[in-house]
Order: sequence, then C-alpha cells, then structure tokens
Amino acid sequence: MCRSIKTLRPPATPEATDDDITAAALQYVRKVSGFRAPAAHNRDAFDEAVDAVAEATRRLLDSIEVRGRPAPAQPAQRSGT
Repeated sequence: MCRSIKTLRPPATPEATDDDITAAALQYVRKVSGFRAPAAHNRDAFDEAVDAVAEATRRLLDSIEVRGRPAPAQPAQRSGT
C-alpha cells in the first residue's frame, strides 16, 4: 500500500494533528486514483475524496482504544422526549 503514510495512532504518534490526517488522506487518494495532482475536471471529486478519507480517519482515531491508554470519551446520548 502507501508506504509514505505513517501510523497515526498512539503511541506511534502521540497526537495526530489535522495536518497529519489530511496528509495521510491525500496520499491514500493519490495512490488509489493514480493521480498525483488531478486534472481540473477531476479536482472536485479528488478533493471530496480527500475530505471523506480524512473524516473517516479522524473518526477511527477518536474511536479506537489503545492498550494502556484510557478509552476515548464518548459523547453523551440524548434521550428522546
């Protein structure tokens, strides 16, 4: 796969920044699409894919539990009235 994408979960990276996550998403989309920089007519699709992969990566990193570290705080569930 993409060897230039670094591991972003602790302890490999204590706290992944938004820049780290976006860079990893960009590398993934480049690899999958085969484009380093897309043509103008593909730019929107390319950028949307980078955003979607970055969002999924953030959710993953926020959700996984790493042994020896406290579990991430879960947002409180609201009950319906």
